[in-house]
Amino acid sequence: MSARILDGKSLAADIRREIADDAAKLHAATGLAPGLGVVLVGDHPASRSYVTAKEKACAAAGIRSRELTLPAHASRQDILAAVRDLNQDATCDGILVQLPLPDAASEREVIEAIDPAKDVDGFHPVNVGKLVLGLPTFVPCTPQGIVELLRRAAIPLAGAHVVVIGRSSIVGRPLSILLSQKGVDATVTLCHTRTPDVARFTQQADIVIVAAGRPNTLRAEMIRPGAVVVDVGVNRVPDSTRATGYRLVGDVDFEPVAAKAAAITPVPGGVGPLTIAMLLRNTVEAARRQRHPPA
Repeated sequence: MSARILDGKSLAADIRREIADDAAKLHAATGLAPGLGVVLVGDHPASRSYVTAKEKACAAAGIRSRELTLPAHASRQDILAAVRDLNQDATCDGILVQLPLPDAASEREVIEAIDPAKDVDGFHPVNVGKLVLGLPTFVPCTPQGIVELLRRAAIPLAGAHVVVIGRSSIVGRPLSILLSQKGVDATVTLCHTRTPDVARFTQQADIVIVAAGRPNTLRAEMIRPGAVVVDVGVNRVPDSTRATGYRLVGDVDFEPVAAKAAAITPVPGGVGPLTIAMLLRNTVEAARRQRHPPA
């Protein structure tokens, strides 16, 4: 068996064209393009790269971006002031605080300072609570992108047994909630570092989604033939043949697993591009809600 490659990059390009159309219509109707405010603290190369990619995607979709850059030594109050500035900016419909912050202990307070109506990352406790209750809200971008990928690839979710490896508040936990909601209707098993014998669960799964942050977390002997595998991980491993000295791999032992699975996402080019596409979608939706609030 040779797995079908679930091309997230190509799908994200299609979705971004749809979002650009929506943004243009909203701009025409209201006289103002959707806007995203970004807070970047410090000069970590990965964070700068992520922010630059998001801002380029915004520009291509007709979404304005406003960046507030603070030094790594910025105080918690400085970061909160930047968030308040964007909360009060009527031209800024969505707010993204690039994580991780240099002071990880301040992250929860900073996220809670974001206006929930502008929380396009879907991390604010109000939006997390709405997700749990099945109410309309901003869904975290990576889980939303994974479900979009599976649906557009015509992979059945209703009644499917999905095993999620990883319980982070950004991916694993919200994804398990999203998959189990009415209308999606998957049966979800959430595994993590304290789960004994993870393979006992993954070998029963129709779909395995791996968001553990560790290479080779999922190996070929851990899945049944014909399973669908979604790899969320992005890890750097040494590679002397590359100019950078490293290459990017996911959390899945790709080649052996692909030989056994029915479908699999690559790294890079799988889930990552969809995460950015969902951020753009949430930003346009935030603009629509704020300019056309429900009666």
